[in-house]
Amino acid sequence: MKPGKFAFTMILIVLLFFYIPIFIVVLFSFNSSKSPVWTGFSLKWYEKLFTSSAHIWRTFMNSIIVGISSSFVSVILGTFGAVAMYMGAKKFKKLMWTTTYIPFIIPDIIIGVSLLIFFTTIHLRLSLLTIFIAHVTFSIPYTMMIILTRLQDFDKSIIEAAYDLGATRPIALWKVIIPIALPGIVAAFFMAFTLSIDDFVITFFVAGPSSTTLPLQIFSMVRFGISPVINAISTLLLVGTIFISILLRKYVRYII
Repeated sequence: MKPGKFAFTMILIVLLFFYIPIFIVVLFSFNSSKSPVWTGFSLKWYEKLFTSSAHIWRTFMNSIIVGISSSFVSVILGTFGAVAMYMGAKKFKKLMWTTTYIPFIIPDIIIGVSLLIFFTTIHLRLSLLTIFIAHVTFSIPYTMMIILTRLQDFDKSIIEAAYDLGATRPIALWKVIIPIALPGIVAAFFMAFTLSIDDFVITFFVAGPSSTTLPLQIFSMVRFGISPVINAISTLLLVGTIFISILLRKYVRYII
């Protein structure tokens, strides 16, 4: 087999291995029965999702609220951190890079346990607030790295020219640095939002009894058997993610 055909075959196998399970989830969300055997096309699981699954939508709204708010805060903090790393001295950059990189390699279960101990120590009741704080904590390193990558593509002479023209640091930040970093900021927001919506391990440790998010709800439902309603909501989340990705790609391409 020629190298080109072999590479194409391997890529095809990897793509099939990755997408076939997703396709099965989507397919069986339209199955007319609960059995893992196709028995006919039906929309009754979507009807059940929208008519008799109030608890699922409640947890979905919790995930949306936490996802949007934590992503917004983590992007603000990540932007200031990225600007500080971009404009700071070399020794400061090395220190910031090290402290920012560490959360990437720490297992989620360690972060979850440490946050739980911290909240218990300061007597903060587990709720959506603790989930929000936890999601901001693990999202900041991702937002910083994405925004910093964007800033590194530009020469500092642009910012220095703004200073020479009389711009103060706040004006240079708002009029020069933020517009330059805007595509990275938008990408960082959606990355943080995706991480927040998807997170289970850390949320499991810091969620209270009345602050369940969608991943926790799906996990509790799976323990009693896989319901086609889970397939339905998974399909809707997949469609929503694809839609957001398309909008983000067009938006970033427009403002670059």
